[in-house]
Amino acid sequence: MAKLYYDKDIDDQVLRDKTISVIGYGSQGHAHAQNLKDSGFNVIIGLYEGSKSKEQAEHDGFEVFSISDAVKKSQLISLCIPDPSMKKVYNEDIKDNLDENDILLFAHGFAILYEEVKPPENVDVIMIAPKAPGHRVRAVFERDLGVPCLIAVDKDFSGKAHEIGLAYGKGIGGGRAGILETTFKEETETDLFGEQAVLCGGVTALIKAGFEVLTEAGYQPESAYFEVLHELKLIVDLIYQGGLEGMRYSVSTTAEYGDYTVGPRIIDDSVKQEMKKVLDDIQSGRFAREWIAENDEGLHKYDDLREADLSHPVEKIGKELRAMMPWLESTT
Repeated sequence: MAKLYYDKDIDDQVLRDKTISVIGYGSQGHAHAQNLKDSGFNVIIGLYEGSKSKEQAEHDGFEVFSISDAVKKSQLISLCIPDPSMKKVYNEDIKDNLDENDILLFAHGFAILYEEVKPPENVDVIMIAPKAPGHRVRAVFERDLGVPCLIAVDKDFSGKAHEIGLAYGKGIGGGRAGILETTFKEETETDLFGEQAVLCGGVTALIKAGFEVLTEAGYQPESAYFEVLHELKLIVDLIYQGGLEGMRYSVSTTAEYGDYTVGPRIIDDSVKQEMKKVLDDIQSGRFAREWIAENDEGLHKYDDLREADLSHPVEKIGKELRAMMPWLESTT
């Protein structure tokens, strides 16, 4: 059984005498910073010159510094910036401003696993990866709840890296839901695979294909949208609360029978074999190299793909229907 840590298992005093700099104030950064601050830790923000997030961070009560100054003023540096930005920011603003015994904390293992960042030997390198987008990390914390987090230690120069990581995880609310022991490699590879094959890539491709099949057969796009996209949240919520069994208990026997008999026809062995190729691309570093090169070359393919998906009919009809559902905002 995997090791999970909860608030009762964690003594956060090891982090109480340190200043934490959160580098970046976007999706993860704002959530980490605000949760840590509400947990009583000393938190400052590091942003690049001209960052649009500076005004918001200051409005939220934080002192904001340049990234290099924030690193100099802190003992734990929490890197909450996008993977493609990590190498440049680290090399230009962080590397030469680290002191011995500083702590580098990552919210995702990508930069360490694929050696975009190469820390010195005299610092701790740890990871606390929340298993939710930042706005959810913040929202559930404000309700005295938390999202599960993953902890990993890459370098333990101080001998206290694991304790420090747990204290940070507790500070952002992870100890309320459970902090799972893992490695940088496992977190990165499973996270990328989950995003690409199931949670984002797999789900969106399935939605679009289902929508196209129904509309091409002559059904109203509104009906198709409700069936293949809108109701998805209802099913996912049931799975989230009770697993596959809980979902099947709540749907009709007709739906359950179709689940058993038709699901394997859609997601057949050829899909599983393709998933294995996706995992191989991740494990070998091919995906990482492709994504890094795409960023270096100006994100042209990325922009084209994004534009194509934004113009898909399911997006057009979805915007029209959601505009007539003002209650949706309160249920996210």
